[in-house]
Amino acid sequence: MPGERMNIVLIHSDQHRYDCVGAHGHGLLQTPGMDRLCREGVDFSHAFTPAPICSPARGCLITGQWPTQHGCMSIPPTEIYRPIDKPEGPLMPKLLVEAGYSTAHIGKWHGETPGEPDSWGMEEYIPEERGYDAWRAEQGLPERVRKNGWFGEIDEAITPEQHRVAWGGRHAVRCIEKFSERDAPFFVRWDPSEPHLPNMIPPAMKDLYPPEKIEPWPSFADGLAGKPWVQGRQQRIWGVDGWSWEHWAPVVSRYLADITLLDRQVEMILETLDRLGLAENTVVVYSTDHGDLCGGHGMMDKHFMMYDDVLRVPMMMRWPGVTEPGRVCDAFVHHELDLATSLLVAAGIDVPEHYEGVDLSKLLRGEVAEREMAFSQYQGCQFGLYSERMARDKRWKYVWNATAQDEFYDLDADPGELVNRIDDASCAEPLRRLRAGMGSWMSSIGDPLHNEFTRVIWE
Repeated sequence: MPGERMNIVLIHSDQHRYDCVGAHGHGLLQTPGMDRLCREGVDFSHAFTPAPICSPARGCLITGQWPTQHGCMSIPPTEIYRPIDKPEGPLMPKLLVEAGYSTAHIGKWHGETPGEPDSWGMEEYIPEERGYDAWRAEQGLPERVRKNGWFGEIDEAITPEQHRVAWGGRHAVRCIEKFSERDAPFFVRWDPSEPHLPNMIPPAMKDLYPPEKIEPWPSFADGLAGKPWVQGRQQRIWGVDGWSWEHWAPVVSRYLADITLLDRQVEMILETLDRLGLAENTVVVYSTDHGDLCGGHGMMDKHFMMYDDVLRVPMMMRWPGVTEPGRVCDAFVHHELDLATSLLVAAGIDVPEHYEGVDLSKLLRGEVAEREMAFSQYQGCQFGLYSERMARDKRWKYVWNATAQDEFYDLDADPGELVNRIDDASCAEPLRRLRAGMGSWMSSIGDPLHNEFTRVIWE
């Protein structure tokens, strides 16, 4: 229950689409570990990232604030990248350290703060970027060579057990085992880079998902008519304009295989908690920083768009005494912000007043009102400045593009977000309502573009 200083295991992957979980209805994908978390805990079906880009989203998780509040609005080494403005402040993992938790961070760190996690006093910091390659060399394995750029390939030299994600999973288990011998509660955060591109999979996984059996995403058949100019530019930058599904299916096949390999580690971690008798006093969360296009709308990666392919994320949580097994919660969740708040609650730590997230234990008990809308923000990255804001309810989505035409989608009639209805007079009332909601949200968080948004929208 809240306040009991629960152990916490947070598995926080990179670039995982919501629809790429077996329990979410994917017809081919094997994810028994994530499916188990859905059965034994709560599955948040409307979790949305505060920012569809790595470092800004991850910054929300440790600060409890939106990117325009915490200051990290791009990824290194881009020109507009800056780390979090106040790394000396009450960061979520730092508060856990100060509360006496045994702490570990394994895997990806993406420059959210000037210092790495060990600078906050975390006992174990095992960086994936340096650690796996060193381990690989110790095993006599050749260096990873990307012959196919960012589009993925087969890493012929390794078995599934020698894959980077398996290396990270073993370290997570080791830290859980080590900390379980102490009286203090523990916080183990594992951030695998999977399934972020390029998906370099072992030969044993290459035939798991035959490309010819993979159906196109609902968003694939998008000719980008009536869409912002930057989306066509994104296709050209990646060299994928004109690609058919036959081009995309092998890329998606490797993406799915990476998810299954990641899921095997989720299974292993859950089994470890069972074996050690820790399941009843440990909060377990699986989520990710944002989604992935991976062929959605005929594009690669993310950037410059606010489609559900990149905004909607998987998030499942098992919190003994709080979550009801098998429950699907369709309330809007700003997942990184709400996790920052909720994990402190699970640890019995007072949540700083400036944290923007909701206590999910109260949400699940009906003690706080559900959000009427979800929001997200993007400042531009890698290929040029391009600021966006998104507001959506259960039916409609509005995207303000600061330097291009706006977007408006009827998600009931058009779940793939293929038809931009921004100029459709029949949509005037829901458009007005979502614009008003966006303006109120931007004002409440001190968004530096609020004045520009107001002047453009109401001129």
